[in-house]
Amino acid sequence: MIPVVHLVGPGGAGKTSVGISLAGRLGWHFVDLDQRFMACEGDITACIEAHGYAGYARRNVSTYLQTKSALAAPAVCALSSGFMTYPADVDTRYPALRSSIESDALTALPLPAFDLETCVDIIVKKQLSRPYLSGSRANEESRIRARFPRFMALQCTRFRSDAEPDHTAS
Repeated sequence: MIPVVHLVGPGGAGKTSVGISLAGRLGWHFVDLDQRFMACEGDITACIEAHGYAGYARRNVSTYLQTKSALAAPAVCALSSGFMTYPADVDTRYPALRSSIESDALTALPLPAFDLETCVDIIVKKQLSRPYLSGSRANEESRIRARFPRFMALQCTRFRSDAEPDHTAS
């Protein structure tokens, strides 16, 4: 089986920037699931508007499975921000997939802080500074507040991602 480092967690936590640096250090490929999704399905927001969040999540699970099965070399994979928080019934394959990712020794949760308020503050600032996102402060805060306990409950390695990506990757 080809090794895959999974980086899970909220948008703005550093999955992509740390993942790129880590993949470079390891000499592995880097895979951004959001980029793969957009290459296959188009704009994420448009997909959610057309198919609802559950429809998007089903398509994202399929995109992940197709991407993983096509890997020919070790990779670092940044999962979509909500990937580990989908409802169990979103896809019949999802519960086993989620469990296997969570229990894999190569899965890690980067967070800029391990306390809710600091994490919310940092992530919301990062998310609102991204020109391609059209979220409001209230929506971004609500999303991270709802997901934070679920991320903290994951049984995987956690690490602080508030340093420079190269330092964090090391």
